[in-house]
This record gives sequence, structure tokens and C-alpha cells, in this order.
Amino acid sequence: MKTAKIESAPPRSFHCRALVMPQSNMLCLAAVLDPLRAANRAAGRQIYTWDIATATNQAVTLTTGLKVPANPAARLSPPDMLALIAGFDIESQSKPDILRQLMPAIHHAPLTCGIDGGGEILARCGVLRGHRATTHWEDLEKLELAFPDITVVRDRFVQSGKFITTGGASPCIDMMLHLIQRHHGRSLAESVMRTFLYDPVHAGSDPQSLVSVSRLKRRSPPVARALQLMEEHLEDPIPVSQIARRCGLSARRLEMLFRAETGSGPGQTFRALRLAEARRLVVDTPDPLQQIAVRCGFNSLPAFSRAFKESFGTAPSRLRRR
Repeated sequence: MKTAKIESAPPRSFHCRALVMPQSNMLCLAAVLDPLRAANRAAGRQIYTWDIATATNQAVTLTTGLKVPANPAARLSPPDMLALIAGFDIESQSKPDILRQLMPAIHHAPLTCGIDGGGEILARCGVLRGHRATTHWEDLEKLELAFPDITVVRDRFVQSGKFITTGGASPCIDMMLHLIQRHHGRSLAESVMRTFLYDPVHAGSDPQSLVSVSRLKRRSPPVARALQLMEEHLEDPIPVSQIARRCGLSARRLEMLFRAETGSGPGQTFRALRLAEARRLVVDTPDPLQQIAVRCGFNSLPAFSRAFKESFGTAPSRLRRR
């Protein structure tokens, strides 16, 4: 393999510590560490080092069932970058005694990253006050309501001061490629990107999307734009005719493009997006069903329940009990 040219390499290797919380996504852990491993391989020498630690010096279990062992030795020296990785059940992982154990590591790291739910834990530590931050799109509203002193954005990743927060595993790869390019130049970052066949690389300011639109942006920009408008109006649905006008098309033309690209019409797609978000809220939150119905653009609970049952084969109340 051809070795990539390193631009302005630091005099020593850059050390990253992945601090993993219970119920984290294994893909997020790989998104932090594998780009560093690939950068070492492309550079032909060790420019990055890393270790894995847990918050309480106890083993943690990831969402896949894989156990990450405790690593007390990792606490002996501060890293150049701390990547705090979290996924589900953030509340139980944010008890005062756990946050107190996290604070020294967060304080001493020159760069602290909140990966996926890690951004919410940083917020609960109180270190993001006055900063811009993001998290996984499913939890953006929750973060904004709980922490009004944080400017919550829908970006894939965002840096504010010494803190970087990301929306999940794929945005984390974008962030790591960004850091590699900042440390060692574009050539090395592109070598890492090619290793993973990763295309396209997103800017941090690109919005998180509920659906994959990267291919559609190339093949049919109007359809990609229409999907973006739908995502922005889940709570206050706008007519398909208005979406078409804002995309510079007639409603009939938008219908034809949608069916060619997705196999269904824009109205069906819009409804499916709203119901998919509703199902997530039913399963993952304690929010009242009436509130979920309103948030997903249904004007009454009976109408919401009927649409939900038609789509998923069960009523939202029954799914929640299960």
C-alpha cells in the first residue's frame, strides 16, 4: 500500500481515549478508533495511539452484548482527546456519583468529544453551557428542552471551544476524518476515506437526516429537497403542492419523480416518515400518546391511532404496553 504524505506532523503520537458507557453502540466505538488505526497504516508509522476505558472502573455491556472490560490503568495519564461514547439509558448513567467520576477526565482532556448520547452526558455534567452542541437526531428536541442554556443544532458534528459533539456513528467518522485532516493534511484523510470506501464525506454543518438522501442528491436533487422539507415539517405537515412549488416543480412532476426514485408518491412518503417518528416516540419515550400525535402532525388521537394501526398492525397503546 502506498504511504500517504503527512503534512506538518506533530512531534509525538496523538493519544485518544474512548470512554465507553453502558448500552453504547459498538459502531460508534469503531467510528472513533478505526480511522486512527487506518491513519497509522496509511502513514506507515504510529501517529495515533488509543486506549479504551469505562466510567466507573467496571466492565460495561454494549448494545450488541459485547462486554468492554474495565481499564484502571487508563486513568493514569490524560489523553489528547477524550471520546465519551454513550447510547441508551442516559438517565441512569448520569447519576451524580457517575458524573463526579467523569469530571476529572473531561476537565484534563484538551479535546473532549461527546459521541451519540455522549453529548447529553456532557450537558448533564454542566460543561456545555453557552456552547453549541448536537446529538443523535432522535434526541435533539429532548436536549434542547432540557438544556436551554445550550444552543442545540442539527449538524452532523459541531465543535464549540474544546468540545465536539456528534450525531452518531456516521457523523463520528466525518469528525475523525476532519481531525485527521487537521492534524496531518488532506492526503492522509483521503487515504483513510478510501480505506473504508467512505463516500461522500459530509461537513460537520450538514444536517442530520431521518432518511439517506446522499444518492438522491446526485440523481434527483428535487426529491432530496422534498424529503428535507418533509423532515422539517413532521409536526406541521405542509401540502404536497406547496412542497412541489418550493422545489420548483408541479405537483404532478414531483409525483412522477418520487415514484421513479422511491417507488411511492410524496404523500405516502411524508405520512410514512411521520409514522416512523411516532413509532420511535411510542417505544422510546414516556410521552403521552396525545402529545406524540400532535408532534407527528395528526390533528386527533383517534386519527393517529387508526393510521398507526394501519401501518404497524397494532395500536400505539398496545405497542407501548408490550
